[in-house]
Amino acid sequence: MVKTNRRNFTRMISMAGLSAAVMRVPELKAGKVEQAASDSGLKISLNAYSFNSLLASGKMTIDDMLDFCVETGIEGLDITGYYFPGYPAVPPDDYIFRIKKKAFRLGIDLGCTGVRSDFTWADPAKRAEEKKLVKEWIVVAQKLGAPGVRIFAGALSGENYPWEERAKWIADDIRECAEFGKNHGVMLALQNHWDFIKTSEQADKMIKLINHDWVGLMLDTGNYRSFDPYKEIEDTAKYAISWMIKEMVYINEKPENADIDRIVGIVRKSGYRGYLPIETLGQGDPFEKVRVMYGKIKKALG
Repeated sequence: MVKTNRRNFTRMISMAGLSAAVMRVPELKAGKVEQAASDSGLKISLNAYSFNSLLASGKMTIDDMLDFCVETGIEGLDITGYYFPGYPAVPPDDYIFRIKKKAFRLGIDLGCTGVRSDFTWADPAKRAEEKKLVKEWIVVAQKLGAPGVRIFAGALSGENYPWEERAKWIADDIRECAEFGKNHGVMLALQNHWDFIKTSEQADKMIKLINHDWVGLMLDTGNYRSFDPYKEIEDTAKYAISWMIKEMVYINEKPENADIDRIVGIVRKSGYRGYLPIETLGQGDPFEKVRVMYGKIKKALG
C-alpha cells in the first residue's frame, strides 16, 4: 500500500466538514474512551485575529498569514471575514478562489471564517440584516471550502429586555441561518464572546434553545471569567465544534497565564477531534506570541 501523506490525510478529514469534529464518544467504554483520547488527531491552527492590527492596517495580508503558517508548522487557518477586501460585503470570487488555491497548494486546511453578527436587537428589520450577513458569508465559506462560519450572539443593543426573552429570538434567528447553512454544507460556530453569552450556563442554554445539528460552540477559552473558568470550559466542551485557544484565562475577571496542559486535557476528554486554533491578543510581537503558543500546545499534545 502507498503510505498516505499525513497532511493530505488531514485535509481529507477537514473537507468532510466540521460535523466530523462533533462526533462524541461518551457511549464507549472507559478503556476505549482513553484510547480515543490518546489518539485524538488534534492539530494546531491559527486564528487570523492574532494579527489583527497588522491585517487591519494593510501591513499584512492573508497571503502573508498562509506563508507564516507554513514557516511555523501550523497546519490550519481560520480566516475571519474582516480581513477579506470589502468586508462586510462578500469578496469577489476570483479573490476567494485564489486564496483557496494557495492554501491547498501550501497544504494549509481552511477552517471557520467569521462575521461580527449581533442578534440582540428587538427590531426584526435590524436582525434581518444580521441574518443576511451570516447567510452571505455562509456562501463565502462554501466557495472557500471552509466547513464553518463563526458567529456572535451579539454585543447587547442596550435595550431593556430580560436575557431569557432576548435569547428566544436570538435562537430563532440563528436556527434560520443554520438551516441555510445546512443547505450549503456549512456549520455555524457560536462563540462565547463575553457579550450576550458570558457564562457556561448561558452557552448551554443558547445551544439547547437553538437545537440544530448544524450549530455548535466555538469554545473561547479566554471568555469564561468566573472563579473557575476551567470548569466552565469543561462543562461546555461537549458542544465544541471548534476552539479558540488563548494564552490567558480570566479568574474572577483577572487575567492569568492559561494552563495549556489542563485545557488540552479537557479537549481530549471531551472526545473532540479536529483543529485547535490559536488566538493571541495584547501587547508584544504577534509573530513571536503565536510561535510561543504553538510551541506550548504542540508540547501539550505530545
